[in-house]
Amino acid sequence: MQLFKFFMGIILVELVTAVLFYLSSGNLEGTGLLQLIVPLLFIALILAFWFNSMAGHSKKDTVEKMKDSFAKEREDIRVKAEKNIAREAKATHAKANFKVGAAFAGVLGVGALFVFAQMMTAALLTLTAAGGAATGYYYRGKRLAKREAALKQLEVIDVKAIESK
Repeated sequence: MQLFKFFMGIILVELVTAVLFYLSSGNLEGTGLLQLIVPLLFIALILAFWFNSMAGHSKKDTVEKMKDSFAKEREDIRVKAEKNIAREAKATHAKANFKVGAAFAGVLGVGALFVFAQMMTAALLTLTAAGGAATGYYYRGKRLAKREAALKQLEVIDVKAIESK
């Protein structure tokens, strides 16, 4: 589309030049030549400003399109990175939960062994410690989940309106 505007400008100047040449007196010596050149110089100057303006607007539009494109690409990269971080965090938490569960089962096993060995004081201490640790771990997980939910509610998405031309 931009090329068409430049092409029309060139055609317009050619037409004006042909009309001025046709309307000029047949005498192209001295003042006759000056009468033809002066208007053509002004037309060339106006055309130069017009083309410069069109080129500037074209450059500005291209820069804006590229900025929008880069912003979209940057947003896509950020979203992918957040998804990767969330996936890795979920896998890490799953491994950690398994390890905590295994440790809890081991402590319960030791407590049960103490009960069977009739070492009641040690058994009660072990089972109480295991229960307290499991309860603390459970409530910590709930608190973290509640904090994440609150952060997701507060998350603001900044949207920039794109004007079509």
